[in-house]
Parts: sequence; C-alpha cells; structure tokens
Amino acid sequence: MFIKTLECSYCGAHYSHEEVQTVCRNCGSTLLVKYDLDMLKTVKKEELRGGTLWRYLEFLPVEKKDIITLGEGYTPVLPSRTCQNLWIKEEALNPTGTFKARGLAVAVSKAKSLGITDIVMPSAGNAGGAVAFYCARAHITAHVYMPEDSPHVCIRECKAAGADIHLVKGTIKDAGARAQAEREIDWFDMSTLKEPYRLEGKKTMGLEIAEHFVWNPPDVVIYPTGGGTGLIGIWKAFEELEEIKWIAKKSRMVAVQSSGCAPIVKAFHENEDTAQVWENPETIAAGLRVPNPFADRLILKTLRESGGTAVTVTDQEIMKTIRDLARNEGVYACPEGAATYAAYTRLIASQEISRDDTTLLINTGSGLKYPY
Repeated sequence: MFIKTLECSYCGAHYSHEEVQTVCRNCGSTLLVKYDLDMLKTVKKEELRGGTLWRYLEFLPVEKKDIITLGEGYTPVLPSRTCQNLWIKEEALNPTGTFKARGLAVAVSKAKSLGITDIVMPSAGNAGGAVAFYCARAHITAHVYMPEDSPHVCIRECKAAGADIHLVKGTIKDAGARAQAEREIDWFDMSTLKEPYRLEGKKTMGLEIAEHFVWNPPDVVIYPTGGGTGLIGIWKAFEELEEIKWIAKKSRMVAVQSSGCAPIVKAFHENEDTAQVWENPETIAAGLRVPNPFADRLILKTLRESGGTAVTVTDQEIMKTIRDLARNEGVYACPEGAATYAAYTRLIASQEISRDDTTLLINTGSGLKYPY
C-alpha cells in the first residue's frame, strides 16, 4: 500500500490514514488520499492484473488482505454506433447495477480494516443499495437514510441485504439531516465526501478510462453530477497518472445537472467558488436531486482546472435520450446516464465541443432500476 497521508482539500492539514478519519478537523473540508509518488512510479503498466478495479491496487488505500469485493469495476467502454468519436462507459454492469459499487467497495474495505462495525449514510437510492450489500459482505451493520420517494428497487435492495433503513420525507438533504440527528456515537458517517475513501473507489473509473484509451484520455468526459464524487475522482486519477508520467494530457470535465436541480451549473456560470442551496429541487433523476452538494468547492475547482463546463438538461430530454440510447446504442441507461447524452447533443449544437473531440459519456447505472 503506497498511501502516504490524508490531506485537507482546502487548508492542507495532514492526518494519519491508520486512524479513523472523517473531514478536516480545522475547516470541515474533504480529506484527500495522497500517495508516495516515488513508489507509484515503480509500478509498471504491464504488471496490472485482474478484471476488477482491484487491478489498480497500488493506487488504492487498501491492503490486499483487507479487500471486500463483489467483482466491481473494469466496465466496458463502448463506441457509439451513431456518433463518430463518441464513447460510452457502461457502469450498469457493476454489482447492484451502478457505479456506486466502486466507492463503497473501497470505503467498506477500509472501514473493515479500521475495525468499524456500523456505517450510517444518507442516499438518494443507489448508494444505499450498494452500501447495504458491501456491508453485508463485510459483516458490518448499514444504517441507510433515504427519501421516501427513492426508486423502489433501491429500497428493496436495502431490505434484502438486511440494512437498517429509514425512509425520510423530502430530499437527500433531509435524509442527511435526519441521519445526523439519529446516529449513534459509534456509527461511522460514510456520507458523500465526508470520509476519504469512497472517492478512491470512484477514482478507478479514471484509471480505467486512461487505460482503455491506451493512456491517452479522451478530449472530453461528460459526467452526471449530484454529489460529484465520480467527477472529482476521475480528475484525481488523471492528476496522479500525469504526475507519474503514465499520461501526458487530461480530459476536459463536463458536469451535467437537471434543470430542476442545478446548483453547480448556476455557481459555475456565475463564477462562484461555492454553490447555494437549490430550493424545491425536482427531477426524475434521483441521483441528480442533490440541492447542496457537500463537495461543491471541489466540483467547481475540477471543472475550472480542466477547462471544462457545466450544463443543464430537462427531464423531457432525459426521457427522450433513455429511449434513444436503448434503441440506437443498445444501452439501457439510468436517467442520470441518459442526461450525459442529452448534454452532448446540446454542447455539439452550441459548438462548446466539436464532433472531432473524442468524447466519453458515463452511464452511471442501469435503467432497470427505474420505472421509466
């Protein structure tokens, strides 16, 4: 394990990875895992092994003996059948049907190694199902707080895996507030970016993207952004790979949100460093109904450092592109994933990206989990 320290993403304070950590005790910001780059440089590309995200073990904060796995990661990147230079990363093939398996596999593995016995987490749906199953595998109790209108499949997943589930009226913001109010002192909070390790699991998407494109990442990556862990994680992977000279360029990152809940898009285009709470959020894409992402500062920083942008799409566009992707590409996308194709169409029309740009869409989960 090549982990060196945990570093605050805002004030730069350092913390030990050998102890249980949440957020920075000085400023309350997200802690980032920092690796020994000299050690990472000793890793050879040809030494990567295995068909899961754990092929990148040296880039992760977990010892081999502590891995909790259900076979997550290493999902395919499919060429579009209808658009030149367009690709789709199909995350629906992960355990529990979404990319959430990546973050929870790594975070639960690390939690188990640190002796954590109870995990509490608010979720809009898919993360709840994933944490329930990984905790079941690790013999950890999962306490999941979800909006009562979360996708029914996700609620069933939590119940099937034996999670302690609490349904809350309102949004994930309300679920998070209830979780904080009711959590026991020994329940570890695994909320989005309020601990360091879910991000490392999501980072493996960036490692896989770089490897798929033969260590020459695409010009543009379009990502559906609710809590933002995947967007930040892919960028973190590109930064680490560039630092050890496995890649020579990084992608422009594009955040997609629903027009009914777009705090990041609003903040980006108003040149703000943080986002304001979005009032009365409404969208069919449960994963995009995040009115106040905890990592707003990191999301906005990623977009600007990458030379990217942020765009909204409507629920009507999302519904249309679910059908378009299914009929034209053979991909049954979740609403969040379909939003990336709708965003691509908009960005091409506005000439913010070119058809000559190699562009990758991330379908974060299976359409089978939604009643659309």
